[in-house]
Amino acid sequence: MHKVIVAVDSFKGCLTSAEANHAAAEGVLAGMSDAEVVQMPVSDGGEGWLEAFQSAVGGSFVDVRVKDPLMRPVLAQYLVKDDVAVIEMAKASGLTLLAPEERNPMVATSYGTGQLVVEAVRRGCKHIIVGLGGSATSDCGIGMLRAIIDGFAKGGSWDEVTALRDVRFTIATDVSNPLCGVDGAAHVFAPQKGATPEMILALDARARRFAAVSAKHFGYDRQDVAGAGAAGGLGYAFLQYMNVTCRSGISLLLDAVSFGGQLKDATLVITGEGAADRQTLMGKLPFGILQYAKPHQVPVALIAGRVRDCRQLLDAGFSRVECINPPGLLAEEAIKRETAMKNISKTVRALVQEGV
Repeated sequence: MHKVIVAVDSFKGCLTSAEANHAAAEGVLAGMSDAEVVQMPVSDGGEGWLEAFQSAVGGSFVDVRVKDPLMRPVLAQYLVKDDVAVIEMAKASGLTLLAPEERNPMVATSYGTGQLVVEAVRRGCKHIIVGLGGSATSDCGIGMLRAIIDGFAKGGSWDEVTALRDVRFTIATDVSNPLCGVDGAAHVFAPQKGATPEMILALDARARRFAAVSAKHFGYDRQDVAGAGAAGGLGYAFLQYMNVTCRSGISLLLDAVSFGGQLKDATLVITGEGAADRQTLMGKLPFGILQYAKPHQVPVALIAGRVRDCRQLLDAGFSRVECINPPGLLAEEAIKRETAMKNISKTVRALVQEGV
């Protein structure tokens, strides 16, 4: 009996992790009918974080009316399990909430994420886990902090916020960038959020000013701590103002689903993402799964909608690296849900029939 673990990340704008897993599982069973297939929805803190966590630990979703990155009303959710709340910041402050022409990190705010924190604390949650991925913002978390002040401090000062003193925070990110500089939030991530070269310089300067003021107020400076540059500097706001624990989103979720235990009798892991290249090896979800599987000597096959740097991926330890799309397939066809699921299933079927 072969045991195959399927843990594929979402194909952004195309498939959720659960949908991609379902297609891959169909492919496994089509090529190896007697296999035991374990499907694990996964996320590194961005899209699909809430759904993956609910699949792992249970809990219920709570709907909250908050502000989107442009301060328009939007319905967002967070997950509650006992006194633990799980927040996916992209639900309130995510890039997918904006049309391409609306993207502007000079004005986009993380205020809605702060509103989710306020609601979770008011509900009595004592541990809040926040996934920092998919943000539309580059505001250093100022919007989030303002929402918390508005919720808990009548005088409008952060020093009045006492409601968080007994609340433990964990932020989940696989970004290790600092807040400022050429490797910081503005230079590395703002371009994909609509920033021009001029905006990047202005955003970085704004971040430096905010960090200087914050360091003077608290007497310490966490702008260079790994993860400070995550989610447009939202990581910095948590690290500087709330003294949180920062965890790898991948490892946090894989621990929650007892991934290590599942690997003990597994014969194959199939993971994947929308696009696989050398950046996959810089802390992305498939690489995190590979690192977990290596000590158990379980082969890990990687599938993706687009593949580059295949030799580097294989040299890193993936047993197979396969593009699900046949040559010549138009991009507008490849990103259709039905097409992507069919191609995942077909690719995985061939993969298991050929052996890994």
